[in-house]
Amino acid sequence: MREVVIVSAVRTPIGRISGALSAVRPDDLAALVIKEAVARAGVAPEMIEEVYLGCANQAGEDNRNVARMATLLAGLPHSVAAVTLNRLCASGLNAVNQAARAIMAGEGDVFVAGGVESMTRAPYSLPKNETSFGPPGNKTAWDTTLGWRYPNKQMEALFPLEAMGETAENIYELSCAGGVAGGEISREEQDAFALESQARACAAINAGHFAAEIVPVPIPQRRGDPIMVTVDEHPRIRETDDGYALDTSMAQLARLRPAFRAGGTVTAGNSSGLNDGACALVLMSAEKAADLGLKPLARWLASAAAGVDPRT
Repeated sequence: MREVVIVSAVRTPIGRISGALSAVRPDDLAALVIKEAVARAGVAPEMIEEVYLGCANQAGEDNRNVARMATLLAGLPHSVAAVTLNRLCASGLNAVNQAARAIMAGEGDVFVAGGVESMTRAPYSLPKNETSFGPPGNKTAWDTTLGWRYPNKQMEALFPLEAMGETAENIYELSCAGGVAGGEISREEQDAFALESQARACAAINAGHFAAEIVPVPIPQRRGDPIMVTVDEHPRIRETDDGYALDTSMAQLARLRPAFRAGGTVTAGNSSGLNDGACALVLMSAEKAADLGLKPLARWLASAAAGVDPRT
């Protein structure tokens, strides 16, 4: 099978929920990075076989086939096909893997792959009446930002339908019961891990490690020029005279209440963020990259996926 390489990779800054990117539609975010990734790769758009884009929500402006919408908005030829993939948190990674497999199988030489999500702009969803006429009665509106919606009662009979924060609490309880190697994963350990992760991200921002991969996002204003968003809002940082400083601490994290379960350990501070953003990569066969004189950023070697207990 053929060798697969990545020749360009870009992303937007990571926007905090209701933050800097909240005014931008997800299909527009995706179009921005697709267009930039193709431009940086230096390939003719006509060479692209297909665009694979991961998206977990797909309940609002990212509805239907957001990959195709973003492909057209990016100005790629109508002949470039596109498909949206959903593996929830791993949707974007799955898109990259699918593109790589397509190249290895000889389905094409050049693909674009990535992901998009706007948790800020995730809408509420309301079911239709069950009957065409008659009083509608009360209806439940589902917030599509996070967690289950329209749960299947047969699924509920098999196991509790829990959000990711609750499954993290299940792992904590499992660790207390001796079911995890290393023993209890304490609240303090979780907070320390989260703080170290954010500290490393802040250090990387100050060192300029992310600058080359970030595509500035223009935010139109009522008057004057657009504001350009160029820096991640997550981790929690603040701007100083010497760059950026971490805007949280172990003491601040310790004061946060459990977010998912009474008496639990998972908080808004040690969980993954609620964010907005998009990314795109251009993948191609190593042979095609050599023909075009392109220097790969990386090689794609292999991937695998496995199912686990739904409660963990």
